[in-house]
Amino acid sequence: MAATYHIRIKKDYAAALIEDLQKVDAVELIEVDNGDDFEIPLWQKETVLNRLKDAKEHPEKLISWDEAKLRINKLGN
Repeated sequence: MAATYHIRIKKDYAAALIEDLQKVDAVELIEVDNGDDFEIPLWQKETVLNRLKDAKEHPEKLISWDEAKLRINKLGN
């Protein structure tokens, strides 16, 4: 079973354990960008701000998470 996980190593001993797993070919370390360079596109920021504004101006349009799940499940059937 191959799975990919992104983890943040918080203790030195944990890093050593992962290195040991790598030595016995139990895990493969894959370098990825740490996300510091990631930028959210302006259009996405604007969309979120517009939706927040609309929710504030029209709270009657909002539905609960439970209602949203019900609607999503109905679409799948």
